[in-house]
Amino acid sequence: MKKTIRARFSKGMIEPLEKLDLEEGKEILVTIRETSLEDRFLKAAGAWKGTIDAEKLIEDIYRDRLLMNRPEPEL
Repeated sequence: MKKTIRARFSKGMIEPLEKLDLEEGKEILVTIRETSLEDRFLKAAGAWKGTIDAEKLIEDIYRDRLLMNRPEPEL
């Protein structure tokens, strides 16, 4: 079986970030390939596409700015 997973190196140990379906004590071969910041950025590009209405977000930002800049009413 060949499978690529994400993992994190921490405190001298490689910690899988995904569940591994392996027998206890099974010997495996690990290949290490570092991901650069650019690779991570490119992989994430477009991840939000279709989840947020950009026009509505911009509208909300401008509306909130107007509310925050209104002077306090005098009583």
